[in-house]
This record gives sequence, C-alpha cells and structure tokens, in this order.
Amino acid sequence: MREPSDSRWFREVLGQYPTGVCVVTAVQADGSRAGFVVGSFTSVSLDPPLVAFFPDKRSTSWPKIESAGRFCVNILSSDQEYLCRQFASKAEDKFEGVAVRAAGSGSPIIEDAVAWIDCDLESVQEAGDHYIVIGRVRELDIENPELPLLFFQGGYGRFAPLSMAASSGRGALAEQLRKVDLVRPAMESLAADLSARCIATAEVDGELVVLAGAGSPDAGARATLVGVHLPFAPPNGSALAAWYDEERLDQWLKSLPDDADRDEQRRRLERVRERGYSVGLLNEAQREFASALDRLAADPRSMETEDLRTLVTQLNYDPADLSADAKRAIRVIAVPVLAGAGEVELAFTLYGFSKPDNNGGIDAYVDRVRQAGRQATAALAGSPA
Repeated sequence: MREPSDSRWFREVLGQYPTGVCVVTAVQADGSRAGFVVGSFTSVSLDPPLVAFFPDKRSTSWPKIESAGRFCVNILSSDQEYLCRQFASKAEDKFEGVAVRAAGSGSPIIEDAVAWIDCDLESVQEAGDHYIVIGRVRELDIENPELPLLFFQGGYGRFAPLSMAASSGRGALAEQLRKVDLVRPAMESLAADLSARCIATAEVDGELVVLAGAGSPDAGARATLVGVHLPFAPPNGSALAAWYDEERLDQWLKSLPDDADRDEQRRRLERVRERGYSVGLLNEAQREFASALDRLAADPRSMETEDLRTLVTQLNYDPADLSADAKRAIRVIAVPVLAGAGEVELAFTLYGFSKPDNNGGIDAYVDRVRQAGRQATAALAGSPA
C-alpha cells in the first residue's frame, strides 16, 4: 500500500473513477470572455439549487471567472473532445471558432453541448491546492441528446450505456427493480445476439415505464430510454395487457372511443396470447414514434402526453395474418415476462435490429426474443410464457 503523499500514485488511483468534462465560461467586466476545463463538477443541493467545481489555485483562468461573479457550466458531448483540448490550452483566444450564445447571466453557452447550467457565484473556499467554488443556479437546460465526454484513466472517451436500470426515483418500485436485476442478463444477451436494443417495461400507476435497457455496441450509442414514461394505451403494451385479468384489461381498454374498437383490440390480444408475442409493424406513426422516443430520452418535456397518446393509437400492432409482407414490416417484437402463478410482471421489447435477409430471418428473431422471455420468466421463478 502506498502513501497518499505520493502525488503520482494519488492521481493514478483517483483516475479509476471516471468524471465528466465541462467548460466553465464567463464574461468579464470589460466584455472579454474567459473559459477553462474542469473535471470536478458536481451537484450540491436541490433547495436551494447549488452546484460546485474545484479549480486549481494555479489556474490563470479561474481569477477571470471569479471576477465576473457568474459563470455557465457547459457539459461537453463525446464528439467535442477538440473543444476540451482548445479550452485546456494556453491559447490567447480560447473561443476562436467556437459557436456560442449568451445565457441569462451573459455567460457564453457553447452550442451543441449536452447541457448547460447558468450560475451566480455563491461562495469560494480554500481546500488544499484547490478552491471549492459553489454556484447558485439561475437557469439550466438540456441542449443536445448526445452522450457526454468523459475523462478516465488519463484519457478521454464516452460512456456507452449497453445496459442500464432505472433508480427508484424514476417512477419505479423497489420490488420491480429487484426483479429487473434478475432479468438483465437475459436482456443483455438478447441485445448482443441480435445487434439490437432491448427494454424492459412495466405498468406503474397507469403508465408504461421503461425500467431497464440493454444495447449492442453494433446498434450504436444513443441516449437511454431508461426512466421514460409512455402512455399505457392500446396498442402500446399489448405484451403486458394480453395476460391481464378482466378488471385490469378494462382499465387498459377504456381509452378507446367505442365498443367496436375495444372488441377489435380484444381480438388482437387473443392473437398475442396464442402466438406468445406481440409485433409492431412499420408505418408512418411508427417512424414518428421512434423519433419521439429519441427526443423523450434526451428531454422528458419534449412532447406533451396527449400528443404522444394520439401517436400511440396510430401504431400498427399484431395483424391477423402474419403474411410475408407483414413479416418484412416487423420493427418491434415484445414478449411477456411472468412470475408467481403466471402473473405478468414485465415485458421485453426488442427494436433497432437490422432487417433480416428473408422472412425466415424474422422468425428466428421472434424465436430468440421468446427464448429471452422464457429465461427471464425462469429467473423470476414464474410459469413459462
């Protein structure tokens, strides 16, 4: 064991913990702009809203930020490493060629940063060879749904969220999250085998909540859907509703306008139970829904609930005849995950997979998704779906 007084070893050990990369910007009294890179940004308090970062006492940029009395923290995206290097340099004008606009405080917001937090300087305290700078947040927003830039073990990179589970603060119950932990291996292997994305959803207080997600590196890194709330209305959530008792099923169907629509949806659910899975087919609403999900992953406020509900009702799920044309149009495959005496707990939904070469290919995809559902059901010690 080495002593913490060995500064090189201290940095190496602490380097095992990844940190985000931010650029703190400000405008001085004479109108000149200042900015520098920090890897020590953190939230401090919700009430009042406070954040902090820890500049080196030797920094020549920090005194410029301090004299301004306000600053903006810009969280860089994974493709903005060049900006990180530019603002970490000794360049005379670090803002050269950088697109910015003014925050409410006047501090520069860097275009295409992941997010920004505009602050007034609250306090500064000494802490060894650094300062502890606390800012009171004036405004903040998500600017760009890309993944953030990270610093880890002496190099820059990005976090690829191949598998994530929601926290209890994101609309999930502790018991549901415990069950999610048991089924995540089945999700992860499914996503890897089919080079796709898989999410686990459950009904929470009348909404469909994404409790976990897994993705293959081949499917690309995108903002996660974990924690997103979706309308639980026909046909969305068929892989859950098909195994509901009559009382819960009536609740799911009540958003449909008339008896004819409810009867048609019941026939679709019968097909789901007979087949053991649900499928969503490509149409214009499905394209719009996929785009909406990307926006919601970046900003849950990006779409009104009623607009999303209207879009959901236009999705094309579970046709009576899975013809060759219908199979070519399949873009979503969902299966139930059961527990206890056959009660449905979760649904696995696979999407983002490459188009199979032939109809037999999609049948193989369906079989693999059903296998994952059975593995997850077994993990929960339930009955086979």
